[in-house]
Amino acid sequence: MGIKVLVVEDEEKILSLVETFLQREGYDVLTAKDGAAAVRLYTENKPDIIILDWMLPQMNGLDTCRRLREIGEPGIIMVTAKNEETDKIVGLEMGADDYLTKPFSLRELAARIRSLLRRMNRGENGGPDNVLRRGDLTIYEESLQAFKGNQELRLTPTEFKLLHLLASKPGRVYSRMQLLQHAFEEEFVMDERTVDSHISKLRKKIEDDPNHAVYIQTVYGFGYRFGASHEN
Repeated sequence: MGIKVLVVEDEEKILSLVETFLQREGYDVLTAKDGAAAVRLYTENKPDIIILDWMLPQMNGLDTCRRLREIGEPGIIMVTAKNEETDKIVGLEMGADDYLTKPFSLRELAARIRSLLRRMNRGENGGPDNVLRRGDLTIYEESLQAFKGNQELRLTPTEFKLLHLLASKPGRVYSRMQLLQHAFEEEFVMDERTVDSHISKLRKKIEDDPNHAVYIQTVYGFGYRFGASHEN
């Protein structure tokens, strides 16, 4: 089975252009022109990647992203004409894994998809799953699964990659730039505060009290570390 990509865009010319390009790149492409259709297609087909336009009729891209995160964990690349930093942060906080600003090149889109797919790699080599146990967290590297107690955590690819890196070396302090380069790789330069947005969402999923974090601790003026007291 090939990689499925759902393109959600209400401008017909852009939709057709992106669809044709991605098909030539070898992807199985689904298309939708509004948020409700995107949610339905995701439910029915479970695409791996969703290219999601911000400005959609009826249900906008942010609300669509929020709804998709309620029902699954696809890789989501938000596309928008908005170029303000605050807009980018809002999109990431709603659950997007990456962000593209119009106009963008098709080559850049393809590179972003490949980068996100690498982050979503689920260990197709069939080898043993490396396991980290930190306090009541259990993290499976190959299958990209994390559990708190017996409850599986619904993490985005970016959140999982950040959690795994931090938990791999409890007590080590990582700068925002180090975390950024690890989570998004080195192909693109993004604002370091993007990491803060993902860490905030991750804390809400793994901490008993996100305002008093014990797993992912802030090192003021530098970055973050995983609490050394949770090293098993």
